[in-house]
Amino acid sequence: MRTATNPAATWLFPGRRADQPLRPEYLAKLVHQLGVPTAASRSAAIRQHLQDMPAPIVADALGYHPVTTSKLAAQAGATWSRYAPGDHSPATTTGNSRQLNTRPHQTQTPDLT
Repeated sequence: MRTATNPAATWLFPGRRADQPLRPEYLAKLVHQLGVPTAASRSAAIRQHLQDMPAPIVADALGYHPVTTSKLAAQAGATWSRYAPGDHSPATTTGNSRQLNTRPHQTQTPDLT
């Protein structure tokens, strides 16, 4: 978003300092002054995410405890009750070694049996 005071800003809510966003406290103050109920909006947004994604995914993405998102999902009527978290991508087999599809931060050694 380009503004007159900071034309090169790449932030959605650019701050007064170059290459810095608005501070969350200041943004919350502005939203409160406009009369937007932030607690109700946050709750509604989490419940919408729980309708679209499994509770463990929402918990991990937003920093909530999985039990909290599971309770909210039950209250919201989410249908992800049988979701098993983890990597469910198919394994690829090459020759005598089996290599699993893993996340970049994990390391796996091939099974040579």
